[in-house]
Amino acid sequence: MRILLLGKNGQVGWELQRSLAPLGELIDTPMRVDFTQPEALIALVQASKPDVIVNAAAHTAVDKAESEPEIARAINATAPGVLAREAAALGAWLVHYSSDYVFDGSGDEPRREDAPTGPLSAYGRGKLEGEQLIRDSGCQHLILRTSWVYAARGGNFARTMLRLAAERDVLNVIDDQVGAPTGAELLADVTAHALRRAVEQPQLSGIYHCAAGGQTSWHGYARFVIEWARAAGLPVKVAPDAIMSIPTSAYPTPARRPLNSRLCTDKLQQAFGLRLPAWQTGVERMLTEVLGR
Repeated sequence: MRILLLGKNGQVGWELQRSLAPLGELIDTPMRVDFTQPEALIALVQASKPDVIVNAAAHTAVDKAESEPEIARAINATAPGVLAREAAALGAWLVHYSSDYVFDGSGDEPRREDAPTGPLSAYGRGKLEGEQLIRDSGCQHLILRTSWVYAARGGNFARTMLRLAAERDVLNVIDDQVGAPTGAELLADVTAHALRRAVEQPQLSGIYHCAAGGQTSWHGYARFVIEWARAAGLPVKVAPDAIMSIPTSAYPTPARRPLNSRLCTDKLQQAFGLRLPAWQTGVERMLTEVLGR
């Protein structure tokens, strides 16, 4: 199996280099591919002739997308559509990552794959259009919608909370957005497992929700991380009762965030025989890795 991995140096792409390696040959690609230039993508795919294209590239600056919607759309929608058409022409599979931001965040129940969409932001609209273009292409595909992605490599919410907890007496953290922190490592491992089965069972082509088990708010996430650090003997200045809950309305941003980011993962787990571990498991592992504890 020849695998063309795009976005290989991002958080998910970095882990995919590891998880996909046992499945076949990872095609060597340029360090930087311009996703705003469709011709360059077409040339790369046609020269590579892959059996599988894994697209881990994305415009992920959610607030910035509001001020540059055409760039975000080019990367998150137009480019995946181009890759999908090329995959269809080659008879190749396309793996692509989407987001809970395709939903409007209403209610408090986990969203299933066939739930009505309603993105609130330019980022969400671009991700939804990308999904639609992939489906319309007719290529065999796995679209994995996920939420609250973090990785040991690079910056993340947990590291930010630990830095602030060591500097401040009081922290204000949003408590009315609910989802599941999902590790890039978990996404990459699920991708490899699912892809291996899908290429043998083409009827598995489709959209799946992939997120860690359980749910929390950003406030709950912050408390978990800070209490872990306190127990590990790391410098923590903020007291447990000084991690304050605030609503989203108290912290306005250019892009609207969905309040309900819960994703139902039953379809993925049943189709591929997988079990998605609790979000705390991955966060603890990440903290142990980055902090050496």
